[in-house]
Parts: sequence; structure tokens; C-alpha cells
Amino acid sequence: MKCPFCGHTDTQVKDSRPSDDSAAIRRRRSCPNCQGRFTTFERVQLRELVILKRNGRRTPFDRDKLERSLGIALRKRPVQPEQVEQLVSRIVRQLESLGETEIASSVVGDFIMKALKSVDEVAYVRYASVYKDFRHTGDFARFLGAEGLDEG
Repeated sequence: MKCPFCGHTDTQVKDSRPSDDSAAIRRRRSCPNCQGRFTTFERVQLRELVILKRNGRRTPFDRDKLERSLGIALRKRPVQPEQVEQLVSRIVRQLESLGETEIASSVVGDFIMKALKSVDEVAYVRYASVYKDFRHTGDFARFLGAEGLDEG
């Protein structure tokens, strides 16, 4: 593993343990060159996933992008970082279990919407406003009415 501080290619593992949800191995590493310490996570990857965008482009699936999207929707909400990691892991498992290597971005968006709705309705509406491309306040009202969410 390459050191993120100095670029040295021969780092050493100091400690390994399962992550909180046991879906990954957490490794503490150190660099003998600069003495920098950092953490890495090792996860099982069943297959390489490719996301098929609405415009026809194909991009590799990016777990970090999924985590950032959820983080933005859940910003300043009463949701713990461990819950976000569990959501990400659950969505990735769902995508991998589809058995497809190419997945439409709309499928990913639908999985995210479903996961957010089960955790935090405000984050769900935040994400929906971007995903569904809300342009006016009426879009929010129609969405909230169609979803049957409490408005108070």
C-alpha cells in the first residue's frame, strides 16, 4: 500500500480488525520512510459495477461518491456515521446482488431513495429534490403529497 503522505510503496500493517459491521477489515498502517500513520479498509468486491448514466455514458461505480451523496443528504441530521456506512454497505450489496455488471443510474437513485426514506425523511426529501430535479416549490408540495409524508 502506497503511503498517502510521502508516496513510499512499502508500508507496514500494524493492526488489523473487522470494521463495526464486519463488512470490511480495518488496517492501521505505518510508513517506515516518513513514520506517517494511516488507516485503510479492505472490502469484498463481488464484481466490477458500471453505472449507465441517463446520457448514455458509462462510469465505474464509486462507493465514495455514494457515501458523499448520502452524507450531503444527511448533513446536520441526527444520523450517526456508522448508520451512513451501514446504508452504503446495504446499497452496494443490493447493487451487487442484481447480478448485472451495468446498472442504470436510476436504479442506484431508487435504492438511495428507499434507504434514506427508512432512516430520515428530511434527508429523503433533500435527496429527492436533486434526484427528481425539483425546480419550484410546487414540485416539493406535489412530491410530499404523492409520498404521503407528514408535513408537520
